[in-house]
Amino acid sequence: MKKLLFYTLLLAIVVITTMTTIAYLTPPKKVPNYSDAALRELAITKGHKAMPSSLSGLKALVDDVSNPITHEKMTLGAELFFDTNLSKSSKTSCATCHSFERDLKNSGAMLQMLTQKESKTNDCAACHLRDQSGVDRFTFSQGDKDTVHPNLLNTQTILNTAFAKHFTWSGEVATIREQSANSLLAHHKLNMTKEDINSTLAKNPRYQKLFAEAFEDGITFENTAKALEAYVKTLVTRGAYDRFLDGDDTAMSGTAKRGLANFINHGCKGCHSGRAFGGESIQRFPLREFAQLYDVKFNFEFFPEPRRLDDEFPFKNSGGYLGKEDAHLFRVPILRNVTKTSPYFHNGAVPKIREAVDIMGRHQLGRHLTLEQIDEIVAFLRTLEGDIVDYRSAK
Repeated sequence: MKKLLFYTLLLAIVVITTMTTIAYLTPPKKVPNYSDAALRELAITKGHKAMPSSLSGLKALVDDVSNPITHEKMTLGAELFFDTNLSKSSKTSCATCHSFERDLKNSGAMLQMLTQKESKTNDCAACHLRDQSGVDRFTFSQGDKDTVHPNLLNTQTILNTAFAKHFTWSGEVATIREQSANSLLAHHKLNMTKEDINSTLAKNPRYQKLFAEAFEDGITFENTAKALEAYVKTLVTRGAYDRFLDGDDTAMSGTAKRGLANFINHGCKGCHSGRAFGGESIQRFPLREFAQLYDVKFNFEFFPEPRRLDDEFPFKNSGGYLGKEDAHLFRVPILRNVTKTSPYFHNGAVPKIREAVDIMGRHQLGRHLTLEQIDEIVAFLRTLEGDIVDYRSAK
């Protein structure tokens, strides 16, 4: 028994020593130093283009011949988005879960929703409306009558989804229109029926007028989804990173520029692609187990909270959700305004952006990012914060 224990211990020492030696002999990935012009060109060649600042520019990129964006549809969609009467309890709207502040004519609907008695939006969402996050900031999404998502899933941002190709955490919904219809009908969201929606809208003279202006056939459930789609497509943000791409070298700090270089060179851009930095593909998560070659290097840089190996995820998987077909396949989240959409991952298990970046480095890239690299990447992600462009006033 003692010999077995001795040889087991000896084998463990040999394995650890070998891995450590290999790790130290493996050169760390060197990220080049770029001039501003070279970094901008690199980013653009990787598909990171600026968001359009005009309605015509937006329509050229995202318009759909089956549902062209018009000012009439945008106006109608905005009314519908903030209308609590489109829920079973008449207390919940699309904006309840997808909160943001915007100076619109219907902003009074938002204020009315916030001041309703027994409204949960008097809590977190009320404080985070200026975040331009497009989420509710709860761990698990809560629909009408505070109904929690059956899989305990976190709310995804609705901002910049005009550039997404997949929706929901599984990525199985293909359009904003389809997702809008699903949200109106789902029992854990607005909990209505098509008949409920049509009846509610038909009783409202203003909606009768707005639907007649936007659609030849007036009020129908399909037209409701189309109007919401047209409006949601205009919820696009622009910020410092867009100004940098447009040629303003002062829009980003040196730290953020190094973060962008890290983001590209370490491979983050492989999944977080396109103008929205995500929403375009479905990927496996996690790709790798926690103990990777890069992790055996001795490192005085550490996070205060201990980590643990998990057979499924690097965090507690509340709700037991495993993605599309239970195969750990998830729609890649959009990173625009990501620093304002905590908590992170499908079940909101990670509260801080730095920890989320560290987890992605380890489990998707197989890299032990240093604290300095994490800080740089987070600085870059903050340049993706932005305000919603008011396309309704644009030409």
